[in-house]
Amino acid sequence: MAYPTKNNSSALFITPRNKPDASTKDPLQPAAPSPDNLSTRQHLKTEIGISSNLQDIFKKINTASNIDDILFGLISDINSTFNSERVTIFVVNGVKRELVSRVKSGDEIEKIQIPVSTSSIAGYSAFKQKIINIQNAYDKNELNTINPDISFDSTWDLKTGFTTKQILTAPIIFKSLLLGVVQLINRREFGPFSKDHESLIKELAALIGTALYNQKRDAKGKLNKFEYLLENYILTQKELKKAISDAGSTDESVESFLISRLKIPKKDIGESLSKFYKTEFISFNTNTAIPGELLANLKVPFLRKNLWVPFRSEDNKIILLIDNPHDLHRIDVIKSLFPGKKLEFRIALKEDIVKYIDLFTQDEKELAGIEAIISQLSDEEDVVDEDVDSIDEANSAVVQLVNKIIIDAHMRKASDIHIEPLPGRENTRVRIRVDGSCTTYQTIPYSYRNAVVSRIKIMSDLDIAERRKPQSGKIKFKKYGGLNIELRVEVVPTAGGMEDVVMRILAAGEPIPLTDMGFSKNNFENFKSIITQPYGIIFVCGPTGSGKTTTLHSALGFINKTETKIWTAEDPVEITQRGLRQVQVKPKIGFGFAEAMRSFLRADPDVIMVGEMRDKETTQIGIEASLTGHMVFTTLHTNSAPESITRLLDMGMDPFNFADAILGILAQRLVRTLCKDCKEPYSPTQAEYDELVREYGKETFDREVKIEYSDSLKLYRAKGCDRCNDTGYRGRMGIHELLIGTDAQKKLIQGKSQIDEVRTQAVEDGMTTLKQDGIEKIFKGNTDLTQVRKVCIK
Repeated sequence: MAYPTKNNSSALFITPRNKPDASTKDPLQPAAPSPDNLSTRQHLKTEIGISSNLQDIFKKINTASNIDDILFGLISDINSTFNSERVTIFVVNGVKRELVSRVKSGDEIEKIQIPVSTSSIAGYSAFKQKIINIQNAYDKNELNTINPDISFDSTWDLKTGFTTKQILTAPIIFKSLLLGVVQLINRREFGPFSKDHESLIKELAALIGTALYNQKRDAKGKLNKFEYLLENYILTQKELKKAISDAGSTDESVESFLISRLKIPKKDIGESLSKFYKTEFISFNTNTAIPGELLANLKVPFLRKNLWVPFRSEDNKIILLIDNPHDLHRIDVIKSLFPGKKLEFRIALKEDIVKYIDLFTQDEKELAGIEAIISQLSDEEDVVDEDVDSIDEANSAVVQLVNKIIIDAHMRKASDIHIEPLPGRENTRVRIRVDGSCTTYQTIPYSYRNAVVSRIKIMSDLDIAERRKPQSGKIKFKKYGGLNIELRVEVVPTAGGMEDVVMRILAAGEPIPLTDMGFSKNNFENFKSIITQPYGIIFVCGPTGSGKTTTLHSALGFINKTETKIWTAEDPVEITQRGLRQVQVKPKIGFGFAEAMRSFLRADPDVIMVGEMRDKETTQIGIEASLTGHMVFTTLHTNSAPESITRLLDMGMDPFNFADAILGILAQRLVRTLCKDCKEPYSPTQAEYDELVREYGKETFDREVKIEYSDSLKLYRAKGCDRCNDTGYRGRMGIHELLIGTDAQKKLIQGKSQIDEVRTQAVEDGMTTLKQDGIEKIFKGNTDLTQVRKVCIK
């Protein structure tokens, strides 16, 4: 359709609809046959007026410098041209695949978000990329003729008091790229939207599409580094322009300003930069390994000033982080510092580069930064594969390096530190375990592997000359590095004449309250009931690192009263409590758990806690103590509560004494929990729900959990954010199964029943298995099935 010259739109609709005058006819509806040439000329003149008005709109859009401002200004013109009551222009958020209102008439609703799908009229128009013309939005039959999935959400009308009737919707497309949707609502005077209106809205949508696309480019016609945000309408051109201006008046980068002020997700900023610079975006992660060998001879002020940092070595090349990989001057300077090396650059935010410099080089009081330590190592005499019998504790870089490894691991909330030397000229790897998962912390030059191991042996009072046998020791770190922590040390000979070192950072401080241990309501009440009994024995079982000692101390903290005398025998003493008399056993001098318990029984105890039942003698003494009026707490390395009973019987326990003594057995595991700041709610499919029910046990699930599947059911999944280092998980919580020593269970123990019979009886007594407890925590939004499966089988 051709559009003649501009005309005044104010003269377009001047007659009310109820008058039968010829001028009240919709100028875009076909004119009735008439021999009157004057009438024909009047119709043509009106049609030309409509066309000119639309041409004027097109001209305004084409010459707009800011598309948002012009679209807001054209709302009334578009309504006038089509004689509509409302107009909304949606844009596509390509990340979430949804339509977001960019400009609209009516201020009852601030923002409209609709998925690009067949479930709504605007969503269907975008999904199918076709014009939709609805005469009655409430007519389900009319909607079904278009698509059975389409529905009209009348809640908008109910909220606003507006009544929707006709809807005309067209997709906004530029060169096959879907950019959005323009939607008109309600014809004022002339009935439904016509075929001619469909043609006009198609052309209007096409021009808006061109204008939207052009807004993604800068004044020189080049794509800018935030194109991805503009293209997916995560950010508008107006917002970007203002952010650049506002950030310029502060010390923040534009990227940081967008994240902190406009709440643009960091992941989207990174995606935009990655696409623009055509390289990987690296976000800050506190668990990143320190590239010690790459930091040698680099000065921290120099790195801060030039905003780059070595990141890691990979396949005979060095990966570096920089905020602008197109800055050729800085690139040339960096290349001169690594002569003969193959370099690759990754993009990172300025603030993240500074954080990485701090992470890699941060001082701890008098402790030198890692780059200074590595530089000292490089300057000192090579000690490749030589034993170190004496180390200068005042000046040696090795001393500083070991201290920094321990301090950094503690700061990162690690539970274990692994020093792993390799034969030949390969560097020594240092790994730390955080929330149950190992990550590389840094690498140490191969020249100093023996010096580092020897230094740790000295701190642990171990024999540095002995390299053939395993050795165990303990470090009280306060006298070496200032921090009041202790480490349990294990040195293990490995292939190639090497020695691995594993240091467990012992928990310190007050016990966790029993109410914060993550018990289900039923388990909490039952566990509280048995730990407050006057006598008997309670076992907490699970593998190493499953939180057994933490649970025992929480239980002791619950019953720790002035009138109760509590003795503990531990190896080592990890958690200290006021009111407890705690003893460190020393097997090397013949003072083990059994000897400690014999001593306790002569020291007027009410409660005895034994760190672990390692042998038949200790277990027998514990059972006998519980039968003579004492409360006994202890741990056992078994996989499940029912399995613990058969294990103890196999150790030779008298089944009748054991049955009389047993109060309960608690099995537990630690599962990673979803990050509270970023976990994402979603509606599970029927298949996902059925899988959870099947894993739980359908009959028990229907009887105990009673959660039915529906569209409103919400579960949570990992997403990732800065707080959790983009893992989606942060922290751990316990899952438990508690076997109670009921009369029925005691009879099975006396009869040395098989484990299946014990488990069946425990379930009948109300025991929830580890996996069942984990699945209940999935429905509560604490974790997911992947994490539960990682720690339990049945």
